Amino acid sequence: MGDWLVNEGPKWLGLVLWFGINIGLFVGYFLFYHQGPQFYYLRLLLGQGLAWARAPAACLNFNCLLILLPVCRNLISYLRGSCGCCRRSIRRQLDKNITFHRAVAYMICLHTAIHFGAHCYNLELLVAAQTDPYNLPFFSYANDTGGLISKLTSLQDGAGSTYINFVRVPNSDPIIEGLKTVAGVTGVVITLALIVMVSSSTEVIRRSYFEVFWYTHHLFIIFFIGLVLHGIGGIVRGQTNLDVHDPAECFKRYLEWSPDNGTCVTPQFQGGGAQTWKWVLAPMILYVAERCIRFYRSQQKVVITKVVKHPSKVLELQMKKRGFRMQAGQYIFLHCPSISRLEWHPFTLTSAPQEDHFSVHIRIVGDWTSALSKACGAEEPEFQDAWKMPQIAVDGPFGTASEDIFRYQVGVLVGAGIGVTPFASVLKYIWYQYCNPDITLKLKKVYFYWICPDTLSFEWFADLLQSLENQMLERGMGDFLSYNIYLTRGWDANQAKNIILHEEENSDVITGLQQKTHYGRPHWDQIFSNIAQSHTGVSVGVFFCGPKGLSSTLHHMCNQHSSSDPRGVHFHYNKENF
Repeated sequence: MGDWLVNEGPKWLGLVLWFGINIGLFVGYFLFYHQGPQFYYLRLLLGQGLAWARAPAACLNFNCLLILLPVCRNLISYLRGSCGCCRRSIRRQLDKNITFHRAVAYMICLHTAIHFGAHCYNLELLVAAQTDPYNLPFFSYANDTGGLISKLTSLQDGAGSTYINFVRVPNSDPIIEGLKTVAGVTGVVITLALIVMVSSSTEVIRRSYFEVFWYTHHLFIIFFIGLVLHGIGGIVRGQTNLDVHDPAECFKRYLEWSPDNGTCVTPQFQGGGAQTWKWVLAPMILYVAERCIRFYRSQQKVVITKVVKHPSKVLELQMKKRGFRMQAGQYIFLHCPSISRLEWHPFTLTSAPQEDHFSVHIRIVGDWTSALSKACGAEEPEFQDAWKMPQIAVDGPFGTASEDIFRYQVGVLVGAGIGVTPFASVLKYIWYQYCNPDITLKLKKVYFYWICPDTLSFEWFADLLQSLENQMLERGMGDFLSYNIYLTRGWDANQAKNIILHEEENSDVITGLQQKTHYGRPHWDQIFSNIAQSHTGVSVGVFFCGPKGLSSTLHHMCNQHSSSDPRGVHFHYNKENF
């Protein structure tokens, strides 16, 4: 077994910590409401329903504190830059921000279901206590409990007393009674907003109907407003005068309760008030600041300097923006107001920091990208004037895993289809840095693997590879970059014959590169074994952008081929996440 801790240890440590805090909060608050003397009489009305409602509420507060932080892109980029002195394994966890965001969302759904269900049960009991206190379900009526419950439900705000049961009308509908309270209304609104957001966040919806996902996800505004207001009514009421009324003793003497009784005065009750705002205020402020930064950036002018339509439905946009600074492998968000007033879409930068422009390559799939291609005149045969270009807003750039390639001695870059775009910028930047005599790179060897579905996908990236190949040969550095291109499909019988006929030529018949194209899928086990044998005792950074299935395979390969010996080779897996 390989050194599993290299790639999995920090992730699982973080998850165990997160789960531990959730379990600790749940158990702690459950015992607090299940055993606390201030809730003795409320437990008499609600039984275990009180603890089952309040324990998940505490966990909801904690997870709602966390849910906004992973989507603060500027905060994540700042932390990545600030953690330059930290271990690579710690920084890599920041690249899993969206995965953690989803995990927190699922945890919120779980605790919402428990909290909502418990309060529905509690509402039924409160109505039943007001209607027939001598015949409540699931209760033992020893020691005249029915009379005590009748006494408790009769308490109301007035001279010397306060209520514990907010239901005042016998035989009322529990739903109506719930909706009379701020907690009931906001609870329904919060739950409905959560259901819509989660159901529209599935992969099918995001890929096929991104606009639906985008718009419904902004229900989080309503969700957080409802969350902050949810506890204002204070319907969970604890006893406040335990010093002059011990419920363990006075519950038997409920007939003697009065403001003047020296040992068993009438119990006083008070709601806890809103507490959630204390948990979510700081992340809400951070998120508002995040949105303000995004708005400021969106107002800065962006000029489209060049539009190129590549084969396989790939659109290249070259742009300029005053003060724009980037690092290799970063990504930006694009917004085109003429297409949609609210939508922003992430795209990897394919230019290098040394170039006088920044560029993106966009695969044309879906309504938004098709509309952008049309707006930029990519479908038109004649040259388009600059003033005809649509207005574009840019937010970013933001850091990704690819930035860390320069922290390794050996880098393995794997791109699948359009997933090759982050590595265009990285390869360009590596070359510029490598050619600078004043810079000494820690990175000594780069392996690049590109898995392509068809021959049309080669054109724009093959030009970059050919340029790098020629320059490296001229400088006698042909061993620095090893690249392999795999064509998985897209050739017919005639093309196969042509490939065989030109097999002996120096350059590849499809790409024009000296490195021949491979046909079929890579044998990753053999590839990783060869790299491990060639680079003993070093850290190898593996960077991937592409589909989930291949990501799982590469992740497994990194774990399998990492040595358990600290002096051996270690593969560190990094995946691009947007």
